[in-house]
Amino acid sequence: MIPFVKMHGLGNDFVIVDDRDGAFALDRATRQAMADRRRGIGCDQLLVLEKPNNGHGDVFMRVYNPDGGEVEACGNGTRCVAALVMDEGTKDALGVETVAGILASTRNPDDTVSVDMGEPRLRWDQIPLAREMDTLSVDMTYIPYSDPVAVNMGNPHIVFFVDDAEAVPLEECGPVLENDPLLPERANIEFVSKNPDGSLRMRVWERTAGITQACGSGACAVVVAATRRGLVDRKARIHLDGGALDLEWREDGHVIMTGPTAFSFRGEWMQ
Repeated sequence: MIPFVKMHGLGNDFVIVDDRDGAFALDRATRQAMADRRRGIGCDQLLVLEKPNNGHGDVFMRVYNPDGGEVEACGNGTRCVAALVMDEGTKDALGVETVAGILASTRNPDDTVSVDMGEPRLRWDQIPLAREMDTLSVDMTYIPYSDPVAVNMGNPHIVFFVDDAEAVPLEECGPVLENDPLLPERANIEFVSKNPDGSLRMRVWERTAGITQACGSGACAVVVAATRRGLVDRKARIHLDGGALDLEWREDGHVIMTGPTAFSFRGEWMQ
C-alpha cells in the first residue's frame, strides 16, 4: 500500500506521495494508474516527496504529469507541498527543491502561501522553440489566434492575449497548439484577456493534462508576458477557473506567486 494525500490549489489538484524514506518504487505505469480519473485517484499532477539532494532545501519534490512523465515545475503543487511540510512543524518558511531549483516558500498571515518561482527564461532556445525567433512575438497561429508570447517558468508556456478568454474553444485549440511542431517539448497553452478593473482572466490547457482549473507556473508566465507586452506593471491578480492568484515579477527578476491551498483527503493506494 502507498499512503497519499490529495490537495489542491484553486482546483488544480494533486496526489502527493511522501517517499522521503525511499520505501516506494513508483514506475511509470503506477504513476499513470494513480493519476487516472476514471480508474485511479485522479489528479492534474502526481507529486512525490524525497529527501533534499543538496542540503539547502527542506524537501525534494518530483512532478509527474498524468501520462507518467516527469516535468520540471508545478507552481500550485509547490504551494501545496510547502503547506503540507510546514504543517509538520513550526516553520512558516522553507525551500522546496525541484529539478528546476529550490523554490523559497512562505506562509502568510492570511494562510495563503507565496512561492518564489525564480526568474523566467525568455530566449528561444530556453523555451525551447524549434527555431530562432523573438519570444515576444512567436510565429504560431490557430485562426483567429496568433502572435503569442513564449515564457519558460521551469516548464514551457505559450501565452495568447485575446479580447475574451471565455470565448476561446480551448478544448479544440489546446491539444493542437500543445503539439505544434514549433514546440519540441510541447507546452502549456494560456489564453488571457484583460478585465475592466485591470486584472487578468486566464484559461489554460496543460500539456498531457488538458484543461485544468488553475496552473501556477502558467500564471507566472502570464504576468511576465503581460508585463513585456505593456499590459500590466509587473503585478497582476489573475483569475483562473478555480479562483484568483496574485503575481509579481519583481525588479530582481524573480516571480512571486501567492494563493490559497486546500487539503482534500488522505488514502492508500493498493498495488
